[in-house]
Amino acid sequence: MRYVLKKVLMMALTLVVVSVCVFLAFHIIPGDPATRLLGTQGTPAQVEALREQMGLNDPLYQQYFRWFTSFLHGDLGTSYVYSQPVASMLASKIPITFSLAMMSFVFMILISIPLGIYTARHENGMADRIIMTVNQVIMAIPPFFSGILITYFFGMILHLFTPGGFVSFDTSAGGFFAYLIFPAIAIALPKAAMATKLLRGSVVDEAAKDYTRTAYSRGNTVNGVLYRHVLKNAMIPVITFIGMALADMVAGSIVIEQVFGIPGISRILLTSISNRDYPVVEAIIMGIAMLVILINFLVDVIYRIIDPRITD
Repeated sequence: MRYVLKKVLMMALTLVVVSVCVFLAFHIIPGDPATRLLGTQGTPAQVEALREQMGLNDPLYQQYFRWFTSFLHGDLGTSYVYSQPVASMLASKIPITFSLAMMSFVFMILISIPLGIYTARHENGMADRIIMTVNQVIMAIPPFFSGILITYFFGMILHLFTPGGFVSFDTSAGGFFAYLIFPAIAIALPKAAMATKLLRGSVVDEAAKDYTRTAYSRGNTVNGVLYRHVLKNAMIPVITFIGMALADMVAGSIVIEQVFGIPGISRILLTSISNRDYPVVEAIIMGIAMLVILINFLVDVIYRIIDPRITD
């Protein structure tokens, strides 16, 4: 209980620090929202009046506390450009990006864990060498380039899906998830390759330790030692990586959405950055940051459950 409480306090502190960094980052970069809204036709007097109306002339600390207090109360603010509540603008976008990230995560798990175990059991065999060679190639290819290759090969040559032919969930749930399969694979492949290599190395290292020989001497089978003893310890570093990979997949989804023409949060994020629409950008970045913090917290808790010796 003390361990969990300590992690919760650290999570809260991290959120505050991240919020300060996010707020300052978008108020320090060049570009004025009032000037963007009025365009080249706006006079200095009009720009100044609009800045006053938007509260941009207030001291930064006042602007921060006003924004962060509203954020903690669930008020994400109003878009400068669209004059709409940010929450309503993102309500239809977040489920798309989240679905893509979760599908990618599932694919990563389904690919990496079986392959990691298989290659470790057949260390230095022909299959192991082939899989590890392919692994190295996949790790070297960025997800967006994998997305381009997948679009060309599976979309334009094999016609297994229609590039840019996104189907909304309301139109067809099956069509929605079917269209996300290939983008999810593009995101999952590099992470799956890394997780496979990490799990393979971890299993091989654990299998060489004394406790495995003791387990064999007691009459345990290879599968018994692997799944009851080795895998439990080998998964500890892999769980940490998987947690970080899930958070990274949410951010990676933003790039892949552009490649496959998926109307998630990527389009509105890029447009809002260009227009200096601070409330929208800050809400999206803070949402991603909160997800990363939460995932790290859950990883720490799972870590403690698997290995009770961990105290910090």
